[in-house]
Amino acid sequence: MAEAQNIPVGSTTAGSIAVAAESTVATRMSAPPSYDVADFPVPHGREEEWRFTPLERLRGLQDGTAVADGRIRTEVYTPDGVTQETVGRDDPRVGRAGTPVDRVAAQAYTSFEKASVVSVPKETVLTEPIRITVHGQGGTAFVHQVIELGAFAEAVVVIDHTGDAVVAANVDFLVGDGAKLTVVSVQDWDADAVHVSQHNALVGRDASFKSIVVTFGGDVVRLHPRVAYAGPGGEAELFGLYFTDKGQHQEHRLLVDHNAPHCKSNAVYKGALQGDDAHAVWIGDVLIRAAAEGTDTYEMNRNLVLTDGARVDSVPNLEIETGEIAGAGHASATGRFDDEQLFYLMSRGIPQVEARRLVIRGFFAELVQQIGLPDVEERLIAKIEAELEASV
Repeated sequence: MAEAQNIPVGSTTAGSIAVAAESTVATRMSAPPSYDVADFPVPHGREEEWRFTPLERLRGLQDGTAVADGRIRTEVYTPDGVTQETVGRDDPRVGRAGTPVDRVAAQAYTSFEKASVVSVPKETVLTEPIRITVHGQGGTAFVHQVIELGAFAEAVVVIDHTGDAVVAANVDFLVGDGAKLTVVSVQDWDADAVHVSQHNALVGRDASFKSIVVTFGGDVVRLHPRVAYAGPGGEAELFGLYFTDKGQHQEHRLLVDHNAPHCKSNAVYKGALQGDDAHAVWIGDVLIRAAAEGTDTYEMNRNLVLTDGARVDSVPNLEIETGEIAGAGHASATGRFDDEQLFYLMSRGIPQVEARRLVIRGFFAELVQQIGLPDVEERLIAKIEAELEASV
């Protein structure tokens, strides 16, 4: 029996569960997926997939007026045995992991000049991460990145976004049968940056995919991680950490499409917000298709509101088209800072500022530890503490 759990505290929160209904892919989109931008109408903000997004702040990405006039400096560090290529749109790996599902993603697909493809050969087990740095140097850019793992390969990829730019991107992850891929995507943009990106993962038979999304910077960041399975036995873990500050809009829209039997997925996103007009949006869609017997899935979103004036919209959705599943559920909760925890620490002689820092570090700890790279973990902890210092 599938179960749905919704625990709203102090914010706009909604959840739904449907059995044998139309697919999530159809009901969540105003138009079918397409590589052609002309197949998507210009959004007006009343569509389900755009109703939370401040369209006027997307700098023309949503209506076709944005022109590719910017510069993105991308550097790729590849360990021995890994290849990096620059290819055209006709390369069969480009777009194979997933089709654009909104106008901005389609605009990015039709507008990029060359795609970057990083390939890990089959049965290659990397002992050091692949590192991709993306640094904006002003203007508008359209980007396409492909990460490809051969069968039974294992790799960790860190994609680090910094600088100032307006960016629309598609990122494809092709995970071969029996392979294991961990991706850490860090959004540490300057204050005026805009970043809209669709992440597509195609997980092979008995393969594992772990995504850790970390969002701090930018004026508007809207990420759309999506997972589908190329065979039975695949596993996907989607983790996210975001710290939304004054005036920022950070939006994470997930879809896990259980289209193959005996696959697993687990999604955990946590966010903290502070400052006037800080706005975080989390949409978690899980579809279990009729053919996906034996599915085991769960999704959870937790938000910590640190000051007045911040807003959270958290919407978990679970749709099931078969009764033959191992388990399914979802949960969402948003609340203010726990004064009892703060009092407990202060009663033991810990100053208020330090006690507050410890509580928030504990809130994020399980997600930071998922990264498994000490230098990245230390950087993120330092970033969280810098955000807290700014609010004192």
